[in-house]
Amino acid sequence: MYVWISLLAGLALLPALLKTFFPYFLQDCVYMYRSLRCGIRLLVYKRKTPFYSIVDCFLDAAKKHPRKVFIHFEGKTHSYEEVDKESNRVANALRSEAGLREGDTVALFLGNEPRFVWTWLGLAKLGCPAALLNFNIRSKSLLHCFSCCGAKVLIAAAELRDAVEEILPALKEKGITVYLLSDDCTTDGIQCIGQAIAKASEDPLSPSLRSNIHIRTTALYIYTSGTTGLPKAAYVTHERVWASSFIQGVCGVTSEDIFYINLPLYHSAGFLIGLVGSIERGNTVVLRRKFSASQFWDDCRKYNITVMQYIGETLRYLCNTPKKDNDRDHNVRVAIGNGVRADVWKEFLNRFGRIHVRELYAATEGNVGFINYTDKVGVVGRINLLSNVIFPFAIIKFDIEKEEPVRNAKGLCIPVGKDEVGLLVGKITKHTPFIGYAGNKQQTVKKRLSDVFVKGDLYFNSGDLLRIDRDNFIYFHDRVGDTFRWKGENVATTEVADILMMVDCIEEANVYGVKVEGTLVSSGHEGRIGMAAVKLKEGREFDCNNTCSVLANYLPVYARPRFIRIQNSLEVTGTFKMKKVKLVEEGFDPNVIPDPLYFLDLTQKKYIPLSQEIHKSIMSQDIKL
Repeated sequence: MYVWISLLAGLALLPALLKTFFPYFLQDCVYMYRSLRCGIRLLVYKRKTPFYSIVDCFLDAAKKHPRKVFIHFEGKTHSYEEVDKESNRVANALRSEAGLREGDTVALFLGNEPRFVWTWLGLAKLGCPAALLNFNIRSKSLLHCFSCCGAKVLIAAAELRDAVEEILPALKEKGITVYLLSDDCTTDGIQCIGQAIAKASEDPLSPSLRSNIHIRTTALYIYTSGTTGLPKAAYVTHERVWASSFIQGVCGVTSEDIFYINLPLYHSAGFLIGLVGSIERGNTVVLRRKFSASQFWDDCRKYNITVMQYIGETLRYLCNTPKKDNDRDHNVRVAIGNGVRADVWKEFLNRFGRIHVRELYAATEGNVGFINYTDKVGVVGRINLLSNVIFPFAIIKFDIEKEEPVRNAKGLCIPVGKDEVGLLVGKITKHTPFIGYAGNKQQTVKKRLSDVFVKGDLYFNSGDLLRIDRDNFIYFHDRVGDTFRWKGENVATTEVADILMMVDCIEEANVYGVKVEGTLVSSGHEGRIGMAAVKLKEGREFDCNNTCSVLANYLPVYARPRFIRIQNSLEVTGTFKMKKVKLVEEGFDPNVIPDPLYFLDLTQKKYIPLSQEIHKSIMSQDIKL
């Protein structure tokens, strides 16, 4: 009797003991359970004959709930059945007009609209990989992106005709067929396919048209954001499509949720996690042409949105909107994304209520990823029993100055300790492959790191610096190219930017390192010196004294930006990531840069205008840095 009483008492105390000594035990278990379920499903799909693709998943959803709303867009609704029929029209029209067959790559140059969805589905029903072009790029960048994927057909939206015409001569030379989703076009070399689609049959297409598709077949080409140069076309296999689609499920999203997509569909976040994830879940999508901070919460209330996405700076944009009494009047319960700073994260929760922020770490082309399935602010993931089973990875010592891994006497890499920053690498295996970039063998090879822990092994070089704390939480530190070295010390640009944002007059900050030609060797200060481009708050002027004071309170001397560049707006990619390459190239020469420039004078303890005379003194080393 006493044994049973003791046992029951122990069981009653178990939740309290777990919460005290293993506070994340339950969340770890829920995450591992969901991950295992997804992993088993992927194994089943791999072995299934014929191959079960995301298109088949969509077709099953259309049969199961044909009348269910799949897409809300600008006041109109499109059911699963409607989207299915529209995609059939697209596929049948492209078969007859363009002669498309399984394996033919087609480039899509479309904005966020329902036609994007059913045009892609139509191509997928034919077994044609789609290259998702960024609708913001033009001229040489557009031509570069198109050329990477090897497509022979380009399908563009009518409103993007001018951009297509700009590169049309080059497309003609390559023998590229260009279709405009329009009923009328008089430009020589561009064919209109709008009427052909409207008249095409909506009858289902035979699965035999894509009978050779398998788990390792290329499904898509998605381009990197281009923060460090021209975008690269990453191969996305059907296996990767499925794996990405499971993210919603791992985050607890169900078929009853309403998912808000206001990120570009040409990017992996909006397309794979948002659109494809919603197909996998069988839920409803609210699609918007582009992100709008001022209309975001009105949309959430109007459509009863329960799951939102974010990337880069979008949460901060929401926090910067004027406060309203109804800020917490919404049903959003989950936010999925990446790239939010800890201070913005806290402010977002304090203002808009208890929302489960599921911060991710992943790369379109990468073979390793994490997700913060807890509610701990500032982390991108957590190590658990399954972590190295799903994504075998390591964090290794990295030399910031040489921009290469540190190796021991045997030529092998060295793992970092707890709370130590290092380079994240993912082991390349049959189950965690790295395929690389289309049309760019050099960059593909550059991303492969060999002889990491044993001679002959192969790892994916993420190019990102991370750390794991003693509680097994994972933190993003910086990108390799963004962290620079000055006066023998490593400077993390994200940390410096966070401090700059604390200055009352500064709204946005983009921190980077610039070389000062002719001074580094003689002064003994290797590397690059800190500089920041900032956008001021509306109606404010740059406060030279306060900026210096705030930086001095939080940063050591070597980490304080010696140069400040004031800009009306900071250039970002289509996915709201700061662009730095051009800023680095332009440096701090007032003869070249039209923007106001400031120099940190350590003797005066304030920023002063950077005149041509001061610039000349710096270059001649009369002013020592």
